Amino acid sequence: MSIDKVLIANRGEIAVRVIRTCRELGVRTATIFSEVDRTALHVRVADEAYAVGPAPSDESYLVIDKILAAAKKSDADAIHPGYGFLSENADFAEACAEAGIAFIGPPPETIRAMGDKTAARALMEEAGVPMAPGTTDAVADPDEGAEIAREIGFPVLIKAAAGGGGKGMRVVEEPGQFAQAMKQAGREAEASFGDGRVFIEKYIREPRHQKVIEEAPSSVLTPEVRREMGEAAVAAAESCGYRNAGTVEFLVDADLNFYFMEMNTRLQVEHPVTEWITGVDLVAEQIRIAEGEELEYTSADLAMNGHAVECRVYAEDPANDFLPDPGPLRRHHAPDGFGVRVDSGVEQGGAVPIHYDPMISKLTTWGPDREAAIRRMERALSEYEVAGPQTTIPFCRFAMQHEAFRRGDFSTHFIDEHFDADALWPDDPEGDRAAALAGALYEARSLC
Repeated sequence: MSIDKVLIANRGEIAVRVIRTCRELGVRTATIFSEVDRTALHVRVADEAYAVGPAPSDESYLVIDKILAAAKKSDADAIHPGYGFLSENADFAEACAEAGIAFIGPPPETIRAMGDKTAARALMEEAGVPMAPGTTDAVADPDEGAEIAREIGFPVLIKAAAGGGGKGMRVVEEPGQFAQAMKQAGREAEASFGDGRVFIEKYIREPRHQKVIEEAPSSVLTPEVRREMGEAAVAAAESCGYRNAGTVEFLVDADLNFYFMEMNTRLQVEHPVTEWITGVDLVAEQIRIAEGEELEYTSADLAMNGHAVECRVYAEDPANDFLPDPGPLRRHHAPDGFGVRVDSGVEQGGAVPIHYDPMISKLTTWGPDREAAIRRMERALSEYEVAGPQTTIPFCRFAMQHEAFRRGDFSTHFIDEHFDADALWPDDPEGDRAAALAGALYEARSLC
């Protein structure tokens, strides 16, 4: 089939990013918006836009019937879900198929299989994909769970079977903590996903897995481990009949042993770093696959060119446990120049809504090697101007300049081990007075 129009069932930077590729392919676009997003960037850059309800996502961006109604009204051939919201919802993919609209993503049965973490573990075990020791079935009895945990060896991780994002997850260091931790994880999983099932796996100390700063290729993998991990990822995809873009995530320990964590059955948030080093537009490939086309290349045809780093710029306060800080965006001047890419869904004069993920942009840089990419990121961060909300920019600059990050010697405990919020804003009375004066002048000018 030929796709002439795509409805983007999302918002923010990922909606804008998909729209741009569609435009380059000559594909028309439609998008959706909640009441609070009526004047958002993704609404203005799309060819058409349709209201789907109030600000809360469960009344707008998560309502399947409203999205399908918008798709039919726009006469869209296909729906691109982006990431988040309904992107990994098998019922949504199924509803698209029943409505005769192509879903730009994997088949519903694949999403369903990989969305249930216990079912996914069973598939991976059968496919021979390395996994951390643990259960392939959900565990309901705390006493049985405690016995399994003793056999695995503490510390262990209790995880929700039906979700992710850290919800329904507890690290248990010793036997006496297990029963309470399992009850808490189950209650949180039930509240978050409507499914209180949990399973148990070995907790990997010093895992290498980042969610604010990402890079490609990995600074720690040897060519041999990278090849083995790639083969394991292919085996994982083949085990569930995967088609379209997706990501197999592994945890790597200090000894470079790697373990299957989960499969994201959608375009990954950090896809720009992959695009930088491969030169492949992943969204364009997604659309071609949804049209029934085959890839025109194999993995052997691809080569990693240079190094890329991504910093997620959030409206969050690093000095206050990274709590969201949504609100008006009085100033937004993004960096540019050779080797710099900014994916943003907000503009100066707009706002970061309280109702959604507080991402302002994804800033990525490319260089011929890791050191060059980091130096370019330092330069880009120094040029990035945001006024209004607190942002993660100061933390990203801290990380780029930290010796452990520069060496590639870090883990998910980087913040606990190295980050000192006071180092970002040292006492500077003169600087505080200057900033206050500048703010007063800005406000006075805005009233003129």
